[in-house]
Amino acid sequence: MGTINIKSKIVDYKVLSDGVSEQSIPDLAKEDIYNESKVIRMHEKLERPEMLIGSTYKVKTPVSEHAMYVTINDIVLNEGTEHEKRRPFEIFINSKNLDHYQWIVALTRVMSAVFRKGGDANFVVEELKSVFDPRGGYWQSGGTYMPSIIAELGHIVERHLIQIGLLKSDVLSDEQKEVIDKKREDFEAREKRKDAFASNSFPKGAQLCTKCNTAAAVMMDGCMTCLNCGYSKCG
Repeated sequence: MGTINIKSKIVDYKVLSDGVSEQSIPDLAKEDIYNESKVIRMHEKLERPEMLIGSTYKVKTPVSEHAMYVTINDIVLNEGTEHEKRRPFEIFINSKNLDHYQWIVALTRVMSAVFRKGGDANFVVEELKSVFDPRGGYWQSGGTYMPSIIAELGHIVERHLIQIGLLKSDVLSDEQKEVIDKKREDFEAREKRKDAFASNSFPKGAQLCTKCNTAAAVMMDGCMTCLNCGYSKCG
C-alpha cells in the first residue's frame, strides 16, 4: 500500500475491511468535507476593516448635566457563508463632561481589547453591571435602579449583544406575563382595601392631623397646618 500525504486537518476516518481496494480510499487531502481552517474567528491580530457596522446609544443620567453617547462597532466574520457572525470590535464613549474623561478613555480601550481578543466576551456585561457608586446610584425613568454609570454602560453593552445575537433576551413569555399580571392585580386589590387614604385629595406627603386624624397636615408659614380642619400648632 502506498503512502498518502494528508495536508489538511483530519475530521473523519474509516476502518477498511477485507476486500476493499486501495482505489476506494477517499483522498482526504483533496476532499473538503468541512474545512475548519477557512472559518475566520475573532482574534487580537485581526486587522480592522475600512468600514464597520455600528450602533450609537444615548445615555442621560440625573447625576450628570451632559449626556453620554456610546458607540459600539461590529465586525462581520465569514460574510456570505453559513458561518457568518457579527462580533463587537470596538467601543467609544463621547461626552461634553470632561470630569470622566480619564476613566472613559481607559475603559473603552480595555473593553475594545477584550472584544478583539476573541472568545466569550459576555462576562464584560456582568462585571460592569456589578459596579456600585459609593455615593449612591439613581433611578431611571420607568423605575429601574442603576447603581452607577458604569452599570448603565453594562446594560447598554448587554442590549447590544442581544441585538446582534450573542446573548439571549430575558423577555418574559406570555404565560409568565399572565402570572405576573394576576399577582399584581391581587396585590393592588389587597392594598386598596388596606389603604385608608386611597382617595385622599390632599397633597402627597401630607402628615396625619392629630385633631381630625386626616392625612392633611402640611408645613405652612413655618408651622404644621391641617388643610382639612384648619388646626395649627401655632394657634
